[in-house]
Amino acid sequence: MFGAIARRYDLANHTLSCGTDFYWRACAADIVASWQPGKIVDLATGTGDLALALQKKLPDAAVTGVDFVPEMLELAQRKGVRQTIVADAMQLPFSDGSFDCVTIAFGLRNMEDWGGALAEMSRVLGRDGHLLVLEFSLPTRPIVRAIYRLYLHRCLPLLGSLLTRKKSAYDYLGDSIEEFPSGRAMIDLIEASGFRHATFQPLSYGIATIYTAQSV
Repeated sequence: MFGAIARRYDLANHTLSCGTDFYWRACAADIVASWQPGKIVDLATGTGDLALALQKKLPDAAVTGVDFVPEMLELAQRKGVRQTIVADAMQLPFSDGSFDCVTIAFGLRNMEDWGGALAEMSRVLGRDGHLLVLEFSLPTRPIVRAIYRLYLHRCLPLLGSLLTRKKSAYDYLGDSIEEFPSGRAMIDLIEASGFRHATFQPLSYGIATIYTAQSV
């Protein structure tokens, strides 16, 4: 599914979010920059937008983009991501404690086992390493949630279909957001998967959320 929409993926993301995805990634990159990590792995990197933001913020850091869709990584390389690896985030080809920071933007909810994926992220992090998860969520305010759900399940699949000719991918998007834990439930899952000091920061009325934590 992701391979089929790769070439129009960026256009769809930027259009369907009205450009707000740039702001969300900038917020994430600012947080990571405050940690000053030397080695970063960006999982489910897709076409590399977050990896590129991290490279810009931390020019001396080694940023590795990982994705299991070769078509996505090809585009990430063309855009300037310096290091990419085709791999499954559930079984990363790295030794224990390989990185100072793990990031993942809009990819964790697509994993077959959220807790298992987080445990694998914990494994490749060094002691006191940092995790940042940027993910879609549902607004908590009832009126905002109702409007967003209307957009998510009625407008977004139609617009996504026009942009990519793959309506099923955007039907899936709405369903996956509904099913994914957010807020305190996500914090509990992160801390049960080998992390501590987990926090969350809603963005854009809770349409997206940044979660951070430290490895044990």
